[in-house]
Amino acid sequence: MDKEALTLFQIHLARYLDWRGAVGISPRTIESQGSALQSFIAWCAERSINDPGEITPPILERYRRHLYHFRKPDGHPLSLGAQRNRLTPLKGFFGRLAKEHHIPYNPASELELPRPHKRLPRAILSKSEVAAVLNQALLVEEGIRDRAIIETLYATGIRRMELVNLKLDDIDLEQGTLMVRQGKGNKDRLIPIGERACNWIDRYLIEIRPGLVVEPDCGHLFLTSYGEALIKKRLPELVKKHLLAAGVTKPGACHLFRHTMATQMLDNGADIRFIQAMLGHADISTTQIYTQVSIAKLKEVYTRTHPAKLEQDGMQRESEQTIEEELLEMLEVEAGEDLETTE
Repeated sequence: MDKEALTLFQIHLARYLDWRGAVGISPRTIESQGSALQSFIAWCAERSINDPGEITPPILERYRRHLYHFRKPDGHPLSLGAQRNRLTPLKGFFGRLAKEHHIPYNPASELELPRPHKRLPRAILSKSEVAAVLNQALLVEEGIRDRAIIETLYATGIRRMELVNLKLDDIDLEQGTLMVRQGKGNKDRLIPIGERACNWIDRYLIEIRPGLVVEPDCGHLFLTSYGEALIKKRLPELVKKHLLAAGVTKPGACHLFRHTMATQMLDNGADIRFIQAMLGHADISTTQIYTQVSIAKLKEVYTRTHPAKLEQDGMQRESEQTIEEELLEMLEVEAGEDLETTE
């Protein structure tokens, strides 16, 4: 293997990731993209392809087929979403190399990405399953905290890292709002959170959190029994524990509540734009520009359509099939990514 050529590949990768950081891409995204590109470079090295200039569209097609046929240690294939996540960074990486004239053209410009089926994953919780998980959460020693966590996931549909990063100042129980800071895409968003979830968070803040705090207080909303902020691996484990205890064996953990919230709000008549705003999808349609909605209007729709509400107003759902399919497709991509990172 040509060590110098391989080093050149790594140098270009390091420069590319530095540039991504300089333009404001979040560290977590850079880490994920870097991992995907490292896997590709390792695959190339195994085939004595050690220079970015050697990469051609047929080689990228071979790699795409490799991912399609790849099997994890448990014998399962990579999900279509996971395959897409490993291929997408190649477009940006080689596009940047071509723009800086390190290579004559971008070999990934026409690379076809896998398209997940336009349907929600099978792993969606029923209303009775949600109730069972919420109720049994109280049976453990830290049940009030765990109930507040799961209520928050279900009420808002936020991602697991967005919940882990919540600070005390991000929740306004009086107004019924929650601020997600530096969410996916490095964007902030203000979303409503239901009264029931607020009540459990309030109870947790009064009865439980003061006993968990270790000075100096880190300021995170949800703490472990050691007074530390939850970590991204700990949260899925916590949620999965309660799912299994309630007899729910469906794959996934935190994303189950994200998908369930979106599905049930759609079923109850929510306009697709409001669910888009709740989930933090800045642009889910390639043909329609995202329309900003006010927090007041978002709260109004949320109150009418969230599955935890006490009454339904019989609102008729408008037909927005194309945009809805894009939302469901994006949720499935997220589901595949979430499962891959928790296994």
